[in-house]
Amino acid sequence: MTDDTVVRPREDPGTSAAPVAALRGITVEFPGVKALDGVDLTLRAGEVHTLMGENGAGKSTLIKALTGVYSVAAGTITIGGAARVFRTTADAEAAGISTVYQEVNLCTNLSVGENVMLGHEVRRAGMIDWRATYREAARFLSNLGLDIDTRSTLGTHSIAVQQLVAISRAMVSDASVLVLDEPTSSLDRSEVEQLFAVVRDLRDRGVAILFVTHFLDQVYEISDRLTVLRNGRFVGEYLIDELPRGELIAKMIGRELDELEALSRTAERDIDRSAVPVLSAVGLGRKGVLEPADLEIFDGEVVGIAGLLGSGRTELVRLLYGADRADTGRHVVRGLPARITTPRHAIDRRIAFSSEDRRAEGIISDLTVAENVILGIQAKRGALRKMGRAEQDAIVSEYIEALGVRPADPNALVRNLSGGNQQKVLLARWLATAPQLIILDEPTRGIDVGAKADIQRKVAELSAQGLAVVFISSELEEVIRIAQRIVVMRDRRKIGELDATEVDVDDLVAVIADESRETEPSRQSPETAA
Repeated sequence: MTDDTVVRPREDPGTSAAPVAALRGITVEFPGVKALDGVDLTLRAGEVHTLMGENGAGKSTLIKALTGVYSVAAGTITIGGAARVFRTTADAEAAGISTVYQEVNLCTNLSVGENVMLGHEVRRAGMIDWRATYREAARFLSNLGLDIDTRSTLGTHSIAVQQLVAISRAMVSDASVLVLDEPTSSLDRSEVEQLFAVVRDLRDRGVAILFVTHFLDQVYEISDRLTVLRNGRFVGEYLIDELPRGELIAKMIGRELDELEALSRTAERDIDRSAVPVLSAVGLGRKGVLEPADLEIFDGEVVGIAGLLGSGRTELVRLLYGADRADTGRHVVRGLPARITTPRHAIDRRIAFSSEDRRAEGIISDLTVAENVILGIQAKRGALRKMGRAEQDAIVSEYIEALGVRPADPNALVRNLSGGNQQKVLLARWLATAPQLIILDEPTRGIDVGAKADIQRKVAELSAQGLAVVFISSELEEVIRIAQRIVVMRDRRKIGELDATEVDVDDLVAVIADESRETEPSRQSPETAA
């Protein structure tokens, strides 16, 4: 089991001075939800400090607490040794904290110089001196090694250059803390190297940099120190040289509770992989999103997809389902070529998909439980083939009972249900359409252990009845427990497949973390190899 003791590293030489920013016991609450619970963060001058954690760990919430977007319910924020209260982002900026977000917050229709100096234009006699403003913009850009025409329109430049312009604008205000939130997500390798050269230069000039990324390689390339969060709580702070990759992953994902350990493993059932697959993907990929990958899924099989956030898990299943359009590869359904470029095509072939974002892409919160359950089957039939009341009631009653939806009231509004019961309603909607394959992306995220166990048991039951399932979870023990085969993803590509009956969490972590360990892909069937 993972040791969940909170860990703070010893102070190494040069870090004994007061930190630039110190957050202690930060708690952020929303109605019915404690997003952060007593979290600490220490940022030091001349260090790149990386914030790590899976989806829902609280990284974005902590950044927003630091930058004045969210108010804190408890805890203190100290900047330069003085306690501060940030009620707005302007308060944080005035304290020397600047942020560059994943989606560059710039005005692409304005010039580079206007973006760099926005709000800090050079003025003479109350008027903007544009010549001096552009000259100052060029100076700040040159400090970052950028030599571009400050009068050129920002939108004509690459995303990488726009990121550097955003950093340059942050430094105009003489920031002592620079927050970089997923700045490399849309950059290629050469652009990442350009950005990292700038980051190292700023670090060497004494700026405290808070870096957020889901690319493990980049963490070890650029970081001096890191803080790990899990489920809104502080796990520990570590010097990067003292935390191997495997240990980092284990701290991020945590361990399952004993109640889930009692579930029987469906992985011990034999799957007939000599049969024709329900669905095959051959060289399925999308430029800049996912490298071409092959995948086969058989009747009654649970295929787990494992990897860290950003590894390509969701990108792969969205291409399988047609939610995103692939620009390479093809689909084969039951041995026959199939065109799946939209969700409608997938539904017509009895393929269902439950998104990881159940609130935005799943449940309709203003509808009742019954209306949400029948939505899929009614859409499949079309507007001209209305379901009768008796048929609706029978279907809804069947799935409320089968999945243990609570309260068992078909007329309850879905928005009033717990997260676990909302997930059960979403699962019921798709099962009512009688799919031959169902794709479940993080179906147990953010729900209590009892609901989690219910959903895992249902997946095992459906698999035993012959339904093919693709199952994504950030919790590796969960993937191993219910899958027969595990597809391993890293850095937007499939790196191999594992037999779930022959690995444990440590084995899986080692494959995810170690670039030198890539597994041999499973043998392709004649249909996919053709």
